[in-house]
Amino acid sequence: MKVLGIRFCQVSSDAQAFAEFLSTGLGWTEKDTGLGGDGFQGAVFPAGDSWVELWPASEPDRAMTMLQLVVDDADAFAAHACKAGLDPTGPTDAHGERIYMVTAPGGMQMSFQSKLVD
Repeated sequence: MKVLGIRFCQVSSDAQAFAEFLSTGLGWTEKDTGLGGDGFQGAVFPAGDSWVELWPASEPDRAMTMLQLVVDDADAFAAHACKAGLDPTGPTDAHGERIYMVTAPGGMQMSFQSKLVD
């Protein structure tokens, strides 16, 4: 079992300001997500196998911060988590990945996912 990358995902009313801070302030290049449209739709800033995702909250109660672990084998991580007494939900196969969810201490949502094998 190996962690390959870490993704930070935040959905908030400050998402656009945070994206501008990273791009304009720190010079970090944003990935073209192809979303287009009017106004700020979200931003992804890649860093190797890791990245930062920033999305606008559609409603105040939809704001959240999530830590995502990119792993070599999500099923093995899920089995380990279950043996350790955690209760991951999933899997969900989406966006070419197998994804499990778990709630970390303090209530932060966390996912761990691996690429689906063709």
